[in-house]
Amino acid sequence: MYSNKENVGILTALLVAHGIRHAVVCPGSRNAPIVHNLNECPDIECLPVTDERSAGFYALGMSQALNAPVVVCVTSGTALLNLTPAVAEAYYQHIPLVVISADRPAQWIDQLDGQTLPQSGALGSFVRKAVSLPEPCDEEGRWYCNRLVNEALLEVTADDPRPVHINVPITEPLFIFDSPALPVERKISRPAFPKDYGYLPPALMEGLLQAERPMIVFGQTPPGIFEGTGLTYLFTHVIVLHEALSPLPGVSRFDEVLYRSTLPPPDFVIHVGGTIVSKRLRRFIREAEDVEVWRISPSGEVEDTFMHLREIVVADAEFVLQEISHRLSHKKLRGEAYRSQWFRELTIAKKHAADYKPDYSQLAAVKLFEKKLKHVEYPWHVHYANSTAIRLANIYALHHVWCNRGVNGIEGSLSAAAGFSVVSGEERVFCIIGDLSFFYDQNALWNRSLRGNLRILLLNNGRGGIFNQLRGLEQSPARDVFVAAEHHTTAEGICRQNGVEYLSATDMEQMRKGMQTLLSRESDRPILLEVTTDVAEDERVFKDYYKTFEL
Repeated sequence: MYSNKENVGILTALLVAHGIRHAVVCPGSRNAPIVHNLNECPDIECLPVTDERSAGFYALGMSQALNAPVVVCVTSGTALLNLTPAVAEAYYQHIPLVVISADRPAQWIDQLDGQTLPQSGALGSFVRKAVSLPEPCDEEGRWYCNRLVNEALLEVTADDPRPVHINVPITEPLFIFDSPALPVERKISRPAFPKDYGYLPPALMEGLLQAERPMIVFGQTPPGIFEGTGLTYLFTHVIVLHEALSPLPGVSRFDEVLYRSTLPPPDFVIHVGGTIVSKRLRRFIREAEDVEVWRISPSGEVEDTFMHLREIVVADAEFVLQEISHRLSHKKLRGEAYRSQWFRELTIAKKHAADYKPDYSQLAAVKLFEKKLKHVEYPWHVHYANSTAIRLANIYALHHVWCNRGVNGIEGSLSAAAGFSVVSGEERVFCIIGDLSFFYDQNALWNRSLRGNLRILLLNNGRGGIFNQLRGLEQSPARDVFVAAEHHTTAEGICRQNGVEYLSATDMEQMRKGMQTLLSRESDRPILLEVTTDVAEDERVFKDYYKTFEL
C-alpha cells in the first residue's frame, strides 16, 4: 500500500516511468510518505544514509558507477541545505542527481514553526531545474503536478545531465498508507533528435497515420518560414488551424467555427510555434478525452498548452513537417473526412467574414483597414496590440501580423512598432492599437528618430473594451472605472506635442476618409488616425458578428 498523498504518488509513478531505479533516503518525519513510497515500489532500490551531507555524495558516487540518475531524498528544513556541497559537485561534473525534499505547507514558512525555511530555489544555480509541487485538489492541479515532475525529470535524463530539485510540500496527517497502487501517470518524452536528418520518430508517423481526426496547430511564429511547396501534400490532407500570428497566409477563422460547431475534437495534434490567442481552441483540445499532442520545438521546452502532451520533437518545425509531408505522399491518411468537415465550416466562416457589414465600430475600422491594405503598392508590416485589437486581426488580417503576444501585456505595443519602423527603411509600419495600450505607451512617440513610415490606427472607445465581454464582470459596480479604466482622453494633444499628424473619425464617412489618408499620404512624420467609438456599440457589433454566423 502506498501513501495517500497525491503529489507523492504522482512523483513516485513518474520516477519509475522515467527509468529511475535507485534512491538514497535520509531519516525524517515530513519525508516519511516519500520514503515509504520509494521503499514500497518494487522498481526502486533504496539505500538508507543518516547524514544528509554524506547522503548527497553517496548518491553522486552511485550515479557515477551506474551512469544513471539517482534520487537523494531528505526531510524538511536544514536537511536540504546539507546537500549543497554534493549538488554543487554534481553540477560541475554533469552528474544526474534527483534531489527530493519534503517541505511544510507554504503558509507556515517563516512563521517560527519547526523546520520551516524557504526551500524552493534553495539550491540556487547548482541545479538545472527546480520545481515545487502543488498538493492537488482537482484535475488541473493533478495535471500541473504531473507536468512539473515531467519537466524536472526530462532535464535530469537529458544528454547533458545536471542535478534537479523537486520540492514536495506535504500537509498533515502524514502517515496514511492506504492507496493500493501508484497512479497511472502520463510520461512526457523528449528523445534526442538524431543527426540523421531523414529521421522521424516512428510513433509520430504511426500516430498520424492511425488518427481519425488529425490536426496541425500553428502558434505565433515569425514570417519568412514555411514558404516552400514541401508542405503541400500534408496541408491538403490534414486540417491546419492558424491565426494571423502564424507565418501561413490568411487566417483560419476557427474561432468562429468553434463558436457554433459540434465538430468532435481531434485525436492527434501536432503543435508548432508559440502562443495561441483563441481561448476556444485551447479549451476545445484541453477538454478532449482521448487526444495525443506532439510538440515540435527547437528549444525542447515543456510547453503543454493543450494539457495532453505526449512527446517533444527537438528539431526545426519546418524540416519535420516537410519530412512528414514527403512520407505521406506515398500513404493513405484516415483523417481526410475530418479535414473535409473542417474545411467546409472554415469556408463558410470565411464567407461570413467577407459578407458581414458591421456598423460603425472597432470591428468596422479593422475590416476597412485590412480591405484597403490589400490594394497598396508599397511594402509594409503590421503590428497589432494585445486584447481586442489582436482578436479583430484574427478575423480580417490576411497576412502575418506582429504582436507582443509572448506574455500578452498591454505595455510596449506602440514602442515595438516604433522601434520596428526606425530600422525599416522606406517600408511602412502600421500599428493598430486600443486606447489603454496607446496611452500607457505614449512615450513611444517621444523620439526624434521617428519618421513618416510609422502609421497608427488608434481604436478609442474610452476604456479597456475587452472587459465588456467578460461574462459576469458586468455585475460588479467597479468594472467601468476601476477594472476597465474608463476615461475621456484623446490623442490629439499627445500628437501635437510630438509632431505627429493627427486625424480623427467619429462616424463611418470620416473613418473612410481618414483611412485613405493614413494609407496613402506621403509625410516626413508619423500619422495617427483616432477612431472614436462607443464601447456598448463595439460590444454589440462584435457579438452580432458571431451570432449571425450560421453553419
